[in-house]
Order: sequence, then C-alpha cells, then structure tokens
Amino acid sequence: MATKIKNDLKEEYQGIKYILTSTMRTKLLLSIYNESKNLDDLRIELEKPSATILHGLKELENLNFVKKYYQLTSNGYLLTTNMIKLIDNWYATNKNEDFWNSHDLTAIPQENLKNIYLLKNAECISSTTSNLSKAYNSYTKLIENVEELKITLPIFSENHLRQIVQLIQEKTLHKLELITHQDILPLIHRNPLFKKWLINNENVKIICIKNPLKTFLTLGDEFMSLTLFFKDGHYDDSQILIDKTHEGLKWGALLYNQTKEWRWNQ
Repeated sequence: MATKIKNDLKEEYQGIKYILTSTMRTKLLLSIYNESKNLDDLRIELEKPSATILHGLKELENLNFVKKYYQLTSNGYLLTTNMIKLIDNWYATNKNEDFWNSHDLTAIPQENLKNIYLLKNAECISSTTSNLSKAYNSYTKLIENVEELKITLPIFSENHLRQIVQLIQEKTLHKLELITHQDILPLIHRNPLFKKWLINNENVKIICIKNPLKTFLTLGDEFMSLTLFFKDGHYDDSQILIDKTHEGLKWGALLYNQTKEWRWNQ
C-alpha cells in the first residue's frame, strides 16, 4: 500500500511539474479557469500567435485537462484549482518569509499550514530598534473598538489582560471568549482586577486546556492577528501578523476552533 501511494504521488508530481514548467500551459489553464474561450480570445489575451496557443491546447487536450471549445474538463478544473492554491501558498509564505521561518509552527495544524494561501494579503508588522513597541501598539489599536473577541492566550501577560479589562470597563468590549493553558488561570485569579472583570464576568468565557499553547491568536469581526514563539521556546512579541480579509478570518477561525477542540481530546 505504501509503495502504491508513493508511486501515485510521484506520478501526480510529474503531472504538476509538466504543467508548471511551461508558461504557456499554465497561462492557458488559468485563462479558461472561470470561463470557456475561443482561439481569438486566447490570442488577444495571451498575445501569442495561434500556432503557439494551439500547440499548448493540444498538449492539455492529450492530458484530458482541456476540451473544445476551449474549456476545462473536470480533471483540468481540479488540477487548476490546486495549482492556484500552490501558487498562492508560495506567494503567501514568501511575502512574510521572515515571520514563518523565524517561529515554531508545530502547534499550527496541518490543515492551516496547507491553507496558508488564505493569508496572502496578511501584513507582518515588526518592532524596530527605534520603536520597540511597534508590534504591540499595532495590536492595541487593532482591538480598541471591537465589541467581541476570541483569543488564544499562551502566556500570562499583564499588559494584554489590562488592556482587555479596560475595554470591558469602558463598555467597548461586550463579549470575550478566552482559551488559555490551565497553569495561567491561577495567575489570573490572583490579580483582584483580573478576577473581578474576567473570572466573575458573565460576558467572559474562559476555556482551559492542558496542552501547551504556542499561538497567540486574536479574532475580531473584521480582523485576525497572530503572534508566535521562537523555535527556542521563547515568546516573540516583536512580530505580529494581521489580516483583515475574509480569507484571513476564515484561516484564523479554523485555527481557533481546532485549538478549542483540543479541550475535548485531552
């Protein structure tokens, strides 16, 4: 069975490689991904002679990816969809290369890692020697007018918790769901301010998990933010990834829900 899977993957890799090593084949698939087109449409869009386009189409027809006149087959549509994901994943990781390369990603589920393309519009904000609080200040500004928040809190941070309490006191933040590690809850209890406004607040729900948390994720209605740990185990507050698109929120919600599910799998 393992040999068969390995051979299947090798064959699929060769197919993807065959497509991506030809600019013309790739452009043709992308061009007719959403709608069928005739030869004149393709010649005008791709700015190539008919003979070149017809040669590329013939190659794709032989692979059962394209049919006349000219549209994708079911196989072609699936291949192109995955090709677009691959390109977007590549773009998303390269765009914020330092963020992804510098941090421990072991706590991020495979499903999220495979869908990094959803974060292609995310912006990484980094603190500098002249502005050591740039990342933190960006976070505080991000949540200052939010009515509901979902947070996975992997550390005990008085600064972050005080800011959240202030938003609750000012009646800006109406609802909070907080996932944190079981060792952090006693620290919150010991602080009278946090105990009053977080523990004894019916609008705040705290979920404790036994598994170590390695993602500081914040979800609002219109944004998601993420900070991570260095590979040596230290928390990094100098870089924050922020995404305000629907795709980014979808990625963040998936990560949050999977973290929440850990509670029931311990």
